[in-house]
Amino acid sequence: MVKVATTKLDRTRVARTALDLLNETGLEGLTLRAIAQRLDVKAPALYWHFKDKQALLDEMATEMMRRMAEDFLSAPDPDWRVALTAAMRGLRAHLLRHRDGAKVFSGTRYTDLSYAAPLEAHLRTLGEAGFAPGPAARAWFTAYNYTIGYVIEEQSTTPGPDRGEDGYDLAARAERLAAYPLAAAAGEEMFRSHDRGFEEGLAAVVAGIGVTLVNSEG
Repeated sequence: MVKVATTKLDRTRVARTALDLLNETGLEGLTLRAIAQRLDVKAPALYWHFKDKQALLDEMATEMMRRMAEDFLSAPDPDWRVALTAAMRGLRAHLLRHRDGAKVFSGTRYTDLSYAAPLEAHLRTLGEAGFAPGPAARAWFTAYNYTIGYVIEEQSTTPGPDRGEDGYDLAARAERLAAYPLAAAAGEEMFRSHDRGFEEGLAAVVAGIGVTLVNSEG
């Protein structure tokens, strides 16, 4: 028999429980039923708060953003390059705390305005550095999309319960690409040393922003 929860059930509590469970199940295995079991309630109780799984993912992403805002996003460095780099490093670190964290975070709609103050602060920093409003927004969104995309790929090729102990099998990949030696050798660069790869790619993105957007009129 399912017990009645003694702690008030609200959207934030459900989202936090879902994020905890995500590390065990992955995104594909995360269901409202599994979350209800973890919360010790009947599944229909969750539908008072979330009409479907996408609504739950929106709240989970919002909870992740709340944590990011408290942790690192709210006080950017006056140097826009330092600020943008630090923000993207922090974003990646938070996404990596959760299995399939980047997939959960991407394509969702925030359910509150926890993102607004940090975004405003970073856009202001870019503006004070000479970016017009349009290019400032494009600069932020370009770095943001690079980070989200990188972590999606990173998490899909690293070891996990559904990917084996070694993650992406580079030896098998190289064998399939034997007739294409450059493409085969590129696997080590693309699918190993994720920390270094992220940093080098982020540096290229930030440098490119500095060349193409800082003096743009938008």
